[in-house]
Amino acid sequence: MSLPPDHPAVKPAKIGVVLANLGTPDATDYWSMRRYLSQFLSDKRVVDYPSWKWQPLLQLIILSKRPFASGAAYRSIWNTERDESPLLTITRQQCAAVTEALDQKYGEQVIVDFAMRYGNPSIKSVIERLKEQGAERIVFFPLYPQYAGPTTATANDEAFRVLMQMKWQPSIRTVAAYYDNPSYIKALANSVREKYATVEKKPEILVCSYHGVPQRYLTEGDPYHCHCQKTTRLLKEELGWDDSQIITTFQSKFGPEEWLQPYTVEEVARLAAAGQKNIAVISPAFSADCIETLEEIKEEIFESFEEAGGQDFTYVPCLNDNPDHIDMMVEIINRELMGWI
Repeated sequence: MSLPPDHPAVKPAKIGVVLANLGTPDATDYWSMRRYLSQFLSDKRVVDYPSWKWQPLLQLIILSKRPFASGAAYRSIWNTERDESPLLTITRQQCAAVTEALDQKYGEQVIVDFAMRYGNPSIKSVIERLKEQGAERIVFFPLYPQYAGPTTATANDEAFRVLMQMKWQPSIRTVAAYYDNPSYIKALANSVREKYATVEKKPEILVCSYHGVPQRYLTEGDPYHCHCQKTTRLLKEELGWDDSQIITTFQSKFGPEEWLQPYTVEEVARLAAAGQKNIAVISPAFSADCIETLEEIKEEIFESFEEAGGQDFTYVPCLNDNPDHIDMMVEIINRELMGWI
């Protein structure tokens, strides 16, 4: 059936896949950092205090100083060759690898792109771009293995807000947390084995350091703490270890509230003081190395361990674009595409 001459162009129907991660500043200068931090810390999923109380404190006090410190931290890890954060570089690499794998199976019928909850490329711009390319269905994939309100939920929120503004909404599926996915656990275990094979002396204990959230989130129904604990247990079982060889900790505490404990920065110091001088740290909650791993763990947490008498500190990188990780992502996407293709 032919369309009337004045009918808007209709592109062949396609399926879009969005890989969504946390975000990144566009640069490390004060104003770039301030824009990014303001967007991030103004999100009610991240800081849920009443706006009348939180916004004056954030805008007048915190954001007058914090962009300088955060900018310095980002500069210490910045990808100067591409002039971007490592998170952006790695997420682009993940997207390229997933695209190649899906192209081999589906050809041009599936379009893969990536977006950031805060900063660029925004979720809004990517969903709109996919729609313009003919995507009538979208698999939205938040790259957070463990569900949490400040990560998975806020990414999904933003995707739905974008749809609210569209005359013709694409159908959308959101990918659930995959903290207990066997392929994810195997990929984590393989990354530990590969890293341990490069060190002269096997670490005495593996610290699984997850990004923290306030303790009250647990009692309010957020499953994040349980997801983290199960990830550690499954990783331990996959490695064939006992309880003495692996622990769960939480990093990146912010503000005066009590957060999930033990705190990584304090726990590594305690381990060193107790005589465990050789440890390794892994970050199972992060799908790509970022400021919290490359700067906080490899610098701040390492310094805490060293100052307490620790000697050997091994960092196990995030899964990034490792083949095992890409295979897992493609496996999950293929499952979500069932019934659509």
